[in-house]
Amino acid sequence: MTSLSSMGVAGLSRALAAGEVSSVEVTTELLAAIDRHAGLGAFLATDAERAIAQARQADAARAAGSAGVLAGVPIAHKDIFVTDHARTGLPSTAGSKMLAGYASPYDATVVARLGPGEPGGPAGAGMVTLGKLNCDEFAMGSSNENSAFGPVRNPWDRTRVPGGSSGGSAAAVAARLVPAATGTDTGGSIRQPASFSGVTGIKPTYGVCSRYGMIAFASSLDQAGPLARSAEDCALLLSAMSGFDPRDATSAERPPQDYATLMHRARPGAAAGRPLQGLRIGLPAEFFPAALAADVNGAVRAALAELERLGATLVDVSLPHTELAIPVYYIIAPAEASSNLGRYDGVKFGHRAAQYADLMDMYKKSRAEGFGPEVKRRIMIGTYVLSHGYYDAYYLQAQKLRRMIADDFQACFRRCDVIAGPVAPTVAWKLSEQGGDPLQAYLADIFTLPASLAGLPGMSVPAGFGAHGMPVGLQLIGNYFDEATLLQTAHALQQATDFHLRAPAGF
Repeated sequence: MTSLSSMGVAGLSRALAAGEVSSVEVTTELLAAIDRHAGLGAFLATDAERAIAQARQADAARAAGSAGVLAGVPIAHKDIFVTDHARTGLPSTAGSKMLAGYASPYDATVVARLGPGEPGGPAGAGMVTLGKLNCDEFAMGSSNENSAFGPVRNPWDRTRVPGGSSGGSAAAVAARLVPAATGTDTGGSIRQPASFSGVTGIKPTYGVCSRYGMIAFASSLDQAGPLARSAEDCALLLSAMSGFDPRDATSAERPPQDYATLMHRARPGAAAGRPLQGLRIGLPAEFFPAALAADVNGAVRAALAELERLGATLVDVSLPHTELAIPVYYIIAPAEASSNLGRYDGVKFGHRAAQYADLMDMYKKSRAEGFGPEVKRRIMIGTYVLSHGYYDAYYLQAQKLRRMIADDFQACFRRCDVIAGPVAPTVAWKLSEQGGDPLQAYLADIFTLPASLAGLPGMSVPAGFGAHGMPVGLQLIGNYFDEATLLQTAHALQQATDFHLRAPAGF
């Protein structure tokens, strides 16, 4: 039989339903793998005893015939989602010394919906929580080198970054330590690490997944999503994660969607062997600049040719304000971060300096000690652009440009159904390679930021390998609430290729 660690969400679900394996067996094997590969830095915390107890409950529910499709399948959560410490034994830190050891009294909505549910509320999907995953501090970063608890290493090459900020999630899935993980995407933090680590990840439309219990970075941009082996796995997870949450003012008032069913629905007029017949895929000229690395361009072009063979039509389109996405994002996101992180002052929760002279001194020292360099950099930028005399010149102008970027996409969607291109200009870079120049890491987000600013769904699908044998992802962007078309396109590609099935050596 296929090894348990190599099975994805859909495969494990079928094996559990058939009684071929128990959740306790799967959970035990994966916990052992997590211990063996602790050097990757992907996990910040596990609680084996509680995880196995959850697995036993899932096995009992399946035996009683009362379990859902995801019951007993293991998952791990990016440590940007709070988890009920009393139930899971896991801290919630956001990768920051500021929240080291914080014990949350409740679960984030995403965690509850994927897990056993909330006390007194509706039952969740029944997945087993293996632990919490490393991330850039407060989700600020593109390499997972900004965590207060050390960097995450890419399983394909441990001298390279896995991408960020959901680098722990991507690395854990790529290394077969867990079949799926949650992540968050503010400016590309699901799609970019999925591309760098050779896994599948989707950022849904802003508002599809509740932000309740997600430790905030930039409130108008942060969105939860899954990382897993395949589009089918992501569809199953997103079905459980989505749906309106009255506790989240940014939650879209839409019922949960059965993305797995929608993904498998045949396109009208599709012929045998051509499941994407009639699909129009837009290729923005701005996503294929001369500076795009040749190995990335080659892998993406080959994936597009495969989609064309599957029946899709490639259409040239333009997103003329793409180059403005970086300055717009790095004004809006830091501005929102400076506001959101103002609550960490050492008074009610979070790190408090041991020595201080008075209240103001306590504020200063607690924040200076608790926050890392990248977080401090963004707080200072954000405070500056919101300050008197600069708000109109920077923040207000950035918001106007954000609307223009969103309008560019709508003009494209009048000519195509999906937009495609690379996720990042290069494959994963070496650890510490960009440490002295944060601007280089910011520039690497050029292809992911536009969709985030517009609030559109985006996806990274394994599309091949580039220089040094490192993975390359194909980015797919859809119109609002059209995640089903993205998943359907990705699934068709994965039925015709095997890049998503390949594992790093030693895993």
